[in-house]
Amino acid sequence: MLRIGLTGGIGSGKTQVANWLDQWGAAVIDTDVIAHDLTAPGGLAMTAIQDAFGKALITADGALDRAAMRERVFQEPAARERLEGILHPLIGQEAQKQARQASGSYVVFVVPLLVESGRWGKQVDRICVVDCDRATQIARVQARSGLTAEAIGRIMSVQATRQQRLAVADDVIRNDAQTTIDMLREQTWHLHQQWCRTAPG
Repeated sequence: MLRIGLTGGIGSGKTQVANWLDQWGAAVIDTDVIAHDLTAPGGLAMTAIQDAFGKALITADGALDRAAMRERVFQEPAARERLEGILHPLIGQEAQKQARQASGSYVVFVVPLLVESGRWGKQVDRICVVDCDRATQIARVQARSGLTAEAIGRIMSVQATRQQRLAVADDVIRNDAQTTIDMLREQTWHLHQQWCRTAPG
């Protein structure tokens, strides 16, 4: 099956794009969903995370305390590397397992940190970037999450830049402040049709 890597910065609109592709018959595998499952109570990553970080970052029901971990990794870059060293191999294994079992026109891996990981580029046939400007990203995330502009800026600071994402893109979906939902859908539909024509069989 044709394998598409879908990425974009926080607030870019990649989840909306992925939802449409799912509705239109693609097999969508969201690595954020996998990460949440791995760090839920009883998740496969939780023993290793507790061994690496202690119980201070674990909630009472045995899940990862995501807010506390977010603070920790911002303050301590080595902690981010340790966490990613636990999570990324498990996410990759589960994503590939789901891909082997998938049925659909083609497979879409939704990977927020596709560019940053350095590994996903070799595992997909095409990279699609949902692109928007920084001010639009911040405004969208503030509207949906209530996070401060400073907190959003910290999240964005560890993500690839807009230029870095566009440099590796095979396909680009524009979703700036001027982009209406209909315009976004039309761009996504055009690429969906293109990928269906490209997909083997």
